[in-house]
Amino acid sequence: MAMAVGLPKTLTILNSGHSMPLLGMGTAAFPVEPQDLVESAILSAIELGYTHFDTASVYQTEPTLGRAIRQALDRGLIASRDNLFITTKLWIGHAERNLVVPALRESLQALGLDYVDLYLIHFPAKLENSEKSFGVRSEDLVPLDMKGTWQGMEECVRLGLAKSIGVSNFSCKKLSQILSFATIPPAVNQVEMHPLWQQSKLRDFCAEKGIHVSAYSPLGGKNAPWGSNAVFDCEELKQVAQAKGKTLAQICLRWAYEQGVSFLPKSYNKERLKENMEIFDWELSKDELKKMSALPQSRIFRGENLVSADGLFKSVEDVWDGEV
Repeated sequence: MAMAVGLPKTLTILNSGHSMPLLGMGTAAFPVEPQDLVESAILSAIELGYTHFDTASVYQTEPTLGRAIRQALDRGLIASRDNLFITTKLWIGHAERNLVVPALRESLQALGLDYVDLYLIHFPAKLENSEKSFGVRSEDLVPLDMKGTWQGMEECVRLGLAKSIGVSNFSCKKLSQILSFATIPPAVNQVEMHPLWQQSKLRDFCAEKGIHVSAYSPLGGKNAPWGSNAVFDCEELKQVAQAKGKTLAQICLRWAYEQGVSFLPKSYNKERLKENMEIFDWELSKDELKKMSALPQSRIFRGENLVSADGLFKSVEDVWDGEV
């Protein structure tokens, strides 16, 4: 059900008891952008009112985000670090029990912070080497020690290094595995989600289990190594945007908002950052939502590069436990 216009809900309460802003700024860019450009964009976002920033050790933006936070504090743009919600992720090369806490401490040092608000297992697999690159070879993947790695994540909470913990790219089946032994359940599952991949089954499962869904690539991730222009090329979405007098990006973000998920568009352009915020004082009609719900569904990030006959994943269906 859409929110009443004029009464925007911009926060959600996680199962950890902590609140999370629904709109965040993604910081993953490939190839990696110049640090001064990223830092300037983050400061622009803070000036506009953004408080939620998403990074990961593999993005190489943790130090840049940390510098921007210190600048924002020095310039009085925020009163304290506690005004921000910072998410980072455990790279799969460190996905084992005794490496989780050291990996988060390394991320905290890069960020210049004492804690993160949310720490996520980046992907449900283990990399046999610790190289931080998205150029992962299928032959280097081994099964994730789910229980041991999650115990390491829970230790991060007990040590006060992370307020909430969760996962990314996890299927219903893999979430069920974690829930079978977790003493602290995942607060968030961050997954690809946009009008062309609406994640209905996963969202229903997460709603039943009290796990919040966060949408990465809510505009299709066209600048990601696996991304495409499919969302921006979608004629039905163009028609909705034109009729509404909004940008196609705004239509996609408003759609995500009305699904009750958080969303993490990445832009380093101040005007687009501003446009991304201007989605809370209008709503999509029932006909528009119906039109969008009928769009053909297909993952953009399918993970073909992770598949090999002798590897951990024998098919794309294996990567996502059939959720393709």
